[in-house]
Amino acid sequence: MKLALGTVQFGLPYGVANINGQISPEEAGSMINTAQKEGIELIDTAIGYGESETCLGSIGINNLKAVSKLPSIPDNITDIYGWMEVQVTASLRRLNIDSLYGLLLHHPEQLLGIKGCQIYEALEKIKEKKLIQKSGISIYSPDELDLICGNYTFDIVQSPFNIIDQRLYLSGWLNKLKVQGVEVHVRSAFLQGLLLIPLHEIPVYFSPWENYFVAWKSWLEEKSLLPVEGCLAFIKKFSDISYLLVGADNSSHLNEIISAFKKTEAN
Repeated sequence: MKLALGTVQFGLPYGVANINGQISPEEAGSMINTAQKEGIELIDTAIGYGESETCLGSIGINNLKAVSKLPSIPDNITDIYGWMEVQVTASLRRLNIDSLYGLLLHHPEQLLGIKGCQIYEALEKIKEKKLIQKSGISIYSPDELDLICGNYTFDIVQSPFNIIDQRLYLSGWLNKLKVQGVEVHVRSAFLQGLLLIPLHEIPVYFSPWENYFVAWKSWLEEKSLLPVEGCLAFIKKFSDISYLLVGADNSSHLNEIISAFKKTEAN
């Protein structure tokens, strides 16, 4: 398993626990610098992440593998491949690179509609044209895989996964994907920051899940782990995961995550 950098905060004020807003271009540049020095080879972005792609392109990411995601395909589009090619070409221009390591569908449920086959064929054609190396989907629940993977195969599947949300593993899909040779990228390791903050700072909206957070804090105390260490230590138990995507608020936070990742790797 390798660490990868998620860059949604380069383009949007993202995250339930995010109090600092969108990362400045200067700080984003510093974070990419840090990532490269520490051997991080993959970054994750999306067309829908505001200014993220443009920010990355201005920093320069030629030495990194870039994964981006396509937005929902409008219903009135008849030439799906043409639309997709325009979107990918624009992404490459913003990122200032020649090809993407991976291109994911941000709304894979569209594969279940009447244009599903056309969407999949267009994605494969984009790969054949070498605008991308790998194609895949970004999901919210493994239930989506039950519906989609009977008809289509992918190179990459990206999914949420953390100590509270273990559905990818419990459903059996984590192992199935590995057996099928699919590269598994997991995100939301810190549950949008909720797993890193004190109990009294967790928004009232999440009070129905209070017992989970109390149990989490008790487990950390029992193991004498910092929250970031506990999050990463749990995920690193699963060898079927290829990349663990993490987001950070600044370079200092990223260094903290990298240090915790190395520490858990050594245990």
